[in-house]
Amino acid sequence: MAVFTNLQTSDIKNILNDYNLGDLVRFYGIKEGIENTNYLIKTSQNKFILTIFEKRVKNKDVPFFVKLMDMMHAKGFKCPKPIPNIYKRSIFKIKNKPAIIVSYLEGKSKKTLNNSECYNVGKQIGKFHKIASKLPIKRKNTLNLETWNKIYNQTKNIYPKYSIKLKEYLTAYKKYKPKKLDNGIIHADLFPDNIFFKNKKFSGFIDFYFSCNENYLYELAVCINALCFNRKSVNKAKVKKLIDGYQLVKKIKKIDLKYLNILCLGAAIRFFVTRLYDLKNTPKNAKIKKKNPKEYLFKMNYFYENLNSNFYG
Repeated sequence: MAVFTNLQTSDIKNILNDYNLGDLVRFYGIKEGIENTNYLIKTSQNKFILTIFEKRVKNKDVPFFVKLMDMMHAKGFKCPKPIPNIYKRSIFKIKNKPAIIVSYLEGKSKKTLNNSECYNVGKQIGKFHKIASKLPIKRKNTLNLETWNKIYNQTKNIYPKYSIKLKEYLTAYKKYKPKKLDNGIIHADLFPDNIFFKNKKFSGFIDFYFSCNENYLYELAVCINALCFNRKSVNKAKVKKLIDGYQLVKKIKKIDLKYLNILCLGAAIRFFVTRLYDLKNTPKNAKIKKKNPKEYLFKMNYFYENLNSNFYG
């Protein structure tokens, strides 16, 4: 979450005129995140989140994100619920950009998760995948190897010190990546700031705006990068807890698990190149906490050097 589009009180009031959400009490921009503009809105009824979709999100993809959250919430999964306006539409335009209002999810994120929390998150991911597998919606992963290569070509002359190693990692991923694994809808961005806890218990996932159809194991590879990494290496105890929790709900084929390491490299590449892109392209006036890509330079190298290691077992 972040703020790229600045709104005034009058803008928020005009939006609320089309909703039955009570009178505006206060609002403020949320600086966390790097993709879309987000505001917390407090009204006389409750708190809500306004999300304005920025350049990276294509207009045609927004209905998928809305349907996914709506259906998952209806199935009892803990996540924000899109709020329809008085015209029974959940998507509207503000400053010529698509936007939605969703329910406010109680709880807070944690910077680091302990072993028990990794186990619980694994269970929740398994539950998410199991429910989402039955939904009649689909979206292609647009942040794939083809996109990573495009970003590499756009940035290699600007950041030459990164380009040689990155090209090596991209080549390795192309060579060893699995052609087909068990797949379906994944969240695709389960970093600590998108996982909420309340009173030490899981309270939900937020920020579904990278969700797509992809290998289920890739989701866990993202989480290993985001949740199970010490300063110098993978925390194997956390990895085991994460995967054990997942398999309590949804089993992983043994043959699929052998691709975990290469998918971890792929996940590290994905977050390195998108952070590199954002470093170059984020507007100077955006209210945002920029994320340093260097963290993933180390992680890419770690997974590349340990492609044959066993992180789970």
